[in-house]
Amino acid sequence: MKTKSAWEIVNIARNPMRKTALDYINIVFDEFIELHGDRCFKDDKAIVCGLAKINHNYYTVIAEQKGRTTKENIERNFGMPNPESYRKAIRFMKQAEKFKRPVITFIDTKGAYPGIEAEQRGQGEAIAKAMMILSKLKVPVIAFVIGEGSSGGALALGVANKVYMLENAIYSVISPEGFASIVWKDGAKAEEASEKMCLTSKDLYDLKIIDKIIKEYDGNSYVKVADEIKKLILQDTLEYKSKDYKDIKEQRYQKYRNMGEYIKDVK
Repeated sequence: MKTKSAWEIVNIARNPMRKTALDYINIVFDEFIELHGDRCFKDDKAIVCGLAKINHNYYTVIAEQKGRTTKENIERNFGMPNPESYRKAIRFMKQAEKFKRPVITFIDTKGAYPGIEAEQRGQGEAIAKAMMILSKLKVPVIAFVIGEGSSGGALALGVANKVYMLENAIYSVISPEGFASIVWKDGAKAEEASEKMCLTSKDLYDLKIIDKIIKEYDGNSYVKVADEIKKLILQDTLEYKSKDYKDIKEQRYQKYRNMGEYIKDVK
């Protein structure tokens, strides 16, 4: 089988017909109850938060959600969260810690919304605070990159004990277009940029940024993917049940502390 290029994977991850967070949530969990609002400004629908259950295990779910039709995308702000989305997420992160529920995040966004209103309401601060709160949680955090994980909008939900990634997803601190615009002053060189950014699941697994690649199959594979997600959630829940909260925080700290060690043999 021909190996896909990074740019081909970028386009698969961005496919508007690709399964969204709610598609997986509705299969993975036995029950899911969505909760709304940041208790400060409004309920931004680019991030979905709620309580979920598998068997007798309870979770807090925080998921970036794209739309499929034009109407849905407008309602979801094309999956680009405003600050109130991150503040809503923070609210439920704290609630999860209070009630000792593991946090499950689904990452799928081209980035946080870059509009002037979002900046006026503190977009950068909201993203930074979400990352800070995740880093300090006393409960385990399990993240799944299911599609397009770009920029701080994705990283805001990615400070986790375990990070898993679908085979045809991408994950990076900036989009290929943004990279090309900064480095070469030409956003049209996005394809070339994608080949240099190490944003595919294989690249990130090799760099020890993610813990496992979830294989995607041809055809109606999302049910198999959902089954694998459920299996990993149950497996990790069992693992962390026996750990003290200090050990959970330390494991998360060490995971990120050890990133960046990379040696390339140049001949």
